[in-house]
Amino acid sequence: MTTPAIRMFRGLEGLFCVYKPSGVHWKLVRDTIETNLLKGLNATPPQPLPQEVRLLAHPVSETEAPKGLTLSAVSVAVLSKHPLVTGPEFQHIKVGVGHRLDAPSSGVLVLAVGNGNRALNGLTTYTTRVTRDYTLEGEFGTATDDFSHTGRVVERSTYGHITQDKLDRVLAMLQGVNQKALLLYSNVDMRSQEAYEMAAQGLLGPGGKSTPILTGLRCIRFQPPNFTLEVQCLNETQKYLRKVVHEIGLELRSTAMCKGVRRTRDGAFTLQDALTHHHWTASDVKQAIRQYHSSKKKRKETHTKIKDPALQLPEETAGKKTETYNEAAAKGGIK
Repeated sequence: MTTPAIRMFRGLEGLFCVYKPSGVHWKLVRDTIETNLLKGLNATPPQPLPQEVRLLAHPVSETEAPKGLTLSAVSVAVLSKHPLVTGPEFQHIKVGVGHRLDAPSSGVLVLAVGNGNRALNGLTTYTTRVTRDYTLEGEFGTATDDFSHTGRVVERSTYGHITQDKLDRVLAMLQGVNQKALLLYSNVDMRSQEAYEMAAQGLLGPGGKSTPILTGLRCIRFQPPNFTLEVQCLNETQKYLRKVVHEIGLELRSTAMCKGVRRTRDGAFTLQDALTHHHWTASDVKQAIRQYHSSKKKRKETHTKIKDPALQLPEETAGKKTETYNEAAAKGGIK
């Protein structure tokens, strides 16, 4: 018989995302959520204890009946099935982790429960081409040994000559280099129809494991010495992104360090979907998973109904093409 705890667990199976704070290891986030889910599952009302029939003896007085015992059938609860005897119904629950964030970084962290781990494995493979968005906080004038603001300072330099126009040119140059790398690792003939259709649908990307690739790079705030970059990337690590900030400083004949890395999107999950620390409970996770399933269903319906207009001919043109083909076939021009 299905218990309330099992029914609740089935509602928890799927993908969801949380907001990982800076300075917290991803393992601590996962362990905290696992503990909260276990508490929520085991706090559900237990099933009524099963009953069994027992023959209980009742002594009688000597005046009422001959010497002996009177047996009566009584239904009693099976105490061996009591939670205090058997322990909690769920002893362990596995929460899978998607693309991980190192301790100094913050932002969207995708997690999975139950059969959602299979979908999570599909998202984390190199063949899915799932892009991620980050915001990088940088500061000109200082270089550290690990490219972050917590590292040991190894160099200081001037930055007064840096303008936003110069920064934008460097970013455009870096994006062009990464665009060439993207085409190189795609393993698709760029002159083919397949390459055009994949590019139109945003599916062009590495066919397997590749070096980190920046698919988008722009400055969204420039207040020297501080600046903020918005990055879209594939196969990246947070250490690599900090190194990118360092290399931007070198290209501008200065130095730069990364003061913060925040992931704002991981595939279909954004900051709006991320659960903050106070909402890492079983009920909130269940609601987040339900919302993800409903949005995924809507995306599938939209994908089947709407096709890329760039890949379609106008109706009038399509009709003319068909008529021309039929006329040629009738004349014997097409065999």
